[in-house]
Amino acid sequence: MTFSHKIGLYDVQGPVPVVKNVFIPPDSEEDGLAVALEDAMPLLSFLALVDTCKDQIAAALDTLRPTSSWERGAASGQEADTVLLGGRGFGTAMSSLIDYLSSEYGSTFALARVFAFLSGAPDYGDGQLDTRRYGEQYASKGEDADLALLPEQIPFYRDLAAVAVQAGVCVDIFAVTDEYTDLASLKFLSIESGGSLFLYANADDSTLPQDIYRLLSRPYAFGCVLRLRTSPDFEPGHSYGHFFPDPQYENVQHIICCDSFATYAYDFDFTHADGFSRHTEPAVVQIAFQYSVIEPVEVASGNGPQSYPRFCLKRRLRIRTLQYRPANNINEIYDSVDQEAVLHILVHKVILVSLENGVREGRNSVHDWLAILITRYNDALRSDPRTPESHIDIDFSQCPHLQMIPQFVFGLLRSPLLRLHEEGIHPDYRIYLQCLFSSLEPSSLAKAIYPLLISYSSPNKQAFPRHTLSRAALTMSESPIFLLDAFTNLVVYYSSTADPSLPFPPPHDCLLRTTINALKQDRCITPKLMIVRGGQDDSSLFENYLIEEQDVDGSGYASGNGFISFREGIRNEVAEILKEESGS
Repeated sequence: MTFSHKIGLYDVQGPVPVVKNVFIPPDSEEDGLAVALEDAMPLLSFLALVDTCKDQIAAALDTLRPTSSWERGAASGQEADTVLLGGRGFGTAMSSLIDYLSSEYGSTFALARVFAFLSGAPDYGDGQLDTRRYGEQYASKGEDADLALLPEQIPFYRDLAAVAVQAGVCVDIFAVTDEYTDLASLKFLSIESGGSLFLYANADDSTLPQDIYRLLSRPYAFGCVLRLRTSPDFEPGHSYGHFFPDPQYENVQHIICCDSFATYAYDFDFTHADGFSRHTEPAVVQIAFQYSVIEPVEVASGNGPQSYPRFCLKRRLRIRTLQYRPANNINEIYDSVDQEAVLHILVHKVILVSLENGVREGRNSVHDWLAILITRYNDALRSDPRTPESHIDIDFSQCPHLQMIPQFVFGLLRSPLLRLHEEGIHPDYRIYLQCLFSSLEPSSLAKAIYPLLISYSSPNKQAFPRHTLSRAALTMSESPIFLLDAFTNLVVYYSSTADPSLPFPPPHDCLLRTTINALKQDRCITPKLMIVRGGQDDSSLFENYLIEEQDVDGSGYASGNGFISFREGIRNEVAEILKEESGS
């Protein structure tokens, strides 16, 4: 199905693809299409098996061409030379498609997945989005662009997602554009219908084909219900993830569609001020997950031993009960904390703060959170009389499980998620990262926020498993090869001083290449791989990830000692808080 100023329905079941066109009214005030899609082409004529119609589908794709300004002008009743580029009637097309599919929900299909491809903002028919809000007008009006560009313009796509859910339709959106497309409004159609949101600057060197293949090939569950219960002393507080709460029951979440990569998070509150009443009894969390899957069933044919696949719908329930021993004191909590899980909850919280109050407030909240965490940690240290009163530990030297937190927070502040509009962060890219980061599990999110840098003495031998993200670390390691894993990007960097006899690029049968292939496989999206030689190739992408020498409040290497000065700033803030609390 194609959309522009008209909807094109392709019948690919015959020997030659046939397209039926239905024109989209240009004004959203008009009531829907003049002809229902079911009347233009019965749904069962439109739906086609890939196995038997693959050649006709390919032939239909070959007939696609851009819509001319003359066609758009004729459709809208305007002169061709006065029609602006566009004519994307996406809102009307999606609304009509969902209505079209809904008649077969529960009989032909248990879940319909729609892949929607966009090259820019919808600008025709229902659900038009005004792209003029992205520009210089905020400077003249004194508005905060980081706040103004994050909310949705209109509720059209959020409302359409609710209709899609009722019709059993899950929508994945692939935006292939470097124009402002207002993903802040469009995202709800994907994430609230159980789908995903993808953004590519162009189609030439993108991972779009690989991402589509992954989505189609991995198993998924749908119609899911997730319930969390706890023992009496504590209860779920906030929940985070791409799901929505049950309108009737507490702590019950509905998930339209998910795969094994889907991640959901909760934080907890005590039910009374005393905390756990009995430290001798375990704290209990019980998770119940009910879901549907489609499984193949071999059915023997009547003509002999051959069989053909049929599918059946299965409903399953999984229950997991977990017991945890409550900590007796704060030191036991410090000894057992998972810093990647802490980062995970922190990122969810800061995304919510940014959406409600803007990116600046999100930055401030992260900064304040770190200062308070370090202050409380130093309070615990000072309970030991051997700790000098003047000593302030900002590196969690007595708590190995929190030692990466300052780097994580610094990386979060340097991330496009929290960098400001005036630094050149595109609002659509920020929205894409919000949707991606809020779906990742903790170890993947940690790489996206503070990439992993590994050194190799040769393509077959790892030198060191983790370096800080600084040029100084590269110089001090003296290793010739580095692998940087930033989750969405993998960069292999040969230093300018590397021995020329080292094979470049890394051979396909070496340890480094095996590691890269394993990282690619174990990922919900396809990371882009770049292999560069320092001093010969453009290594700016790799160098931009060396964030510890960048100024936390700006781009580039203005200060030359970014993370060091950030640490000192936090130290001074902690000292002020401790001084105020002690009354001295």
